[in-house]
Amino acid sequence: MKRLALAASILVLSGVAAVGTSTPADAWGATGHRLIGVAAMRALTDELPAFLREPGAIAEIGELSREPDRTKGAGQPHDRERDTAHFVDLTDDGRVMTAAGPTLAELPELKSEYDALLLAADIKVNDAGYLPYAIMDGYQQLARDFALWRVLNAAEARETDPAKRAWYREDRLRREALILRDIGYLSHFVGDGSQPHHLSIHYNGWDRNTPNPEGFTTSRQTHSSFEGAFTRRTARLDIVEAAMPAPALEGFEMRARVATYLTAGLGQVIPFYRLEKAGGFVDADPRGAEFVTVRLAAGAAELRDLITLAWRDAGTQAVGWPAVRVAEVEAGTADAWGAMVGTD
Repeated sequence: MKRLALAASILVLSGVAAVGTSTPADAWGATGHRLIGVAAMRALTDELPAFLREPGAIAEIGELSREPDRTKGAGQPHDRERDTAHFVDLTDDGRVMTAAGPTLAELPELKSEYDALLLAADIKVNDAGYLPYAIMDGYQQLARDFALWRVLNAAEARETDPAKRAWYREDRLRREALILRDIGYLSHFVGDGSQPHHLSIHYNGWDRNTPNPEGFTTSRQTHSSFEGAFTRRTARLDIVEAAMPAPALEGFEMRARVATYLTAGLGQVIPFYRLEKAGGFVDADPRGAEFVTVRLAAGAAELRDLITLAWRDAGTQAVGWPAVRVAEVEAGTADAWGAMVGTD
């Protein structure tokens, strides 16, 4: 099954479309999200556990990177809490929705505080989106996953009791399945952050309620045609991988990093519209394909780095109850059994 999944992913990422497929109009399409997830996973170093670098796991991340789009429209409160996580609508100068909205650097710690801030500025929460919080939440969940995995893995390797060792192994395998799912979700939202339309009030053609001095398109087909059909026809995995910037792992602070990453994506909104006006998004023009490649590569590189940083972060954490420190379990100076199996 893993071989079949990998073959299917390679087929799609090579640009061969399946008959009857369609592309969603409100995120990178299936091709873009798969490419970001697969490229990031293939770029992981051996600092990360071997199970993440297996072909089956890489293919699984490609598919799970689509999941937040596939589960949209379930009703309330699901949609309020999840569907608005795919975007944050920023003005040209980087404020959420209007001149009264906060900048990304000014976002409060909690999403509830963010909601209150928007309401005080007469901004509808559902219209603004909360992509920065989705990325931060996804990163923190992955770091906890890794912390638990590291404890289970170390305890399993040292355990001499066969029954306990078997339980550690089963729980480690459960955690590996959760890690793949949670990387898939993080991949999706990081990928959304590399698509300029997910970061702008001009998310589907230039906003008709704002000045348009350069005469950019106001077509409501702009968003979907770019990230869906055009990306599917032009994006290639090997080219995206070659365009990925080098890892940036030093001086990490999550909130500042998310603000910097999304601000960089916002900076590509006007270049996109200028290129669209110049006719760059046709298959015969290499400028459009290059634009897609660079944006996908930015998303893949950021995901690669966040996975690595989450792994490192996990080594500093304590998990379970009574809590045990990951570093102490890995060093063999703490017994993880009670913390992992639960003492009630």
